[in-house]
Amino acid sequence: MADIFAWLFSFFTLIALIVIIIYQLMCLADLEFDYINPYDSTSRINKVLFPEYIILGVLFCFYVVTGHWIMALLCAPYIYYNVKLYRQGKHLADVTEIFNMLPREKKQRLFKLFYLIFILFLSLFWLIYTSLDDHDD
Repeated sequence: MADIFAWLFSFFTLIALIVIIIYQLMCLADLEFDYINPYDSTSRINKVLFPEYIILGVLFCFYVVTGHWIMALLCAPYIYYNVKLYRQGKHLADVTEIFNMLPREKKQRLFKLFYLIFILFLSLFWLIYTSLDDHDD
């Protein structure tokens, strides 16, 4: 039963990360179509970056502590990429360069979104597998 709760925590945490990434993509799309100015768009994106990093770190630590090594290994490249961006100082959206970097920023977040959706599907698979395995006992 504890394993099912672990996968449910993982599921809802991944949903929260997906919502954050979609919010960032919506801010970029609003900027692209001139519904919002660059300052507001970048400030909204930058406000949710650290919660995204923290939630992902918590999820990774949760996988390690609960012994779900495969899922932890799948989260590792995403964490590495975020740490690399942070250490290079490229993690925040820049107001002055946002229009020049818009295609790159969108691609980066779309890649993150698809990566998180892949991990979410694996999490759902393991949740279903665990719940079926518990019923067999």
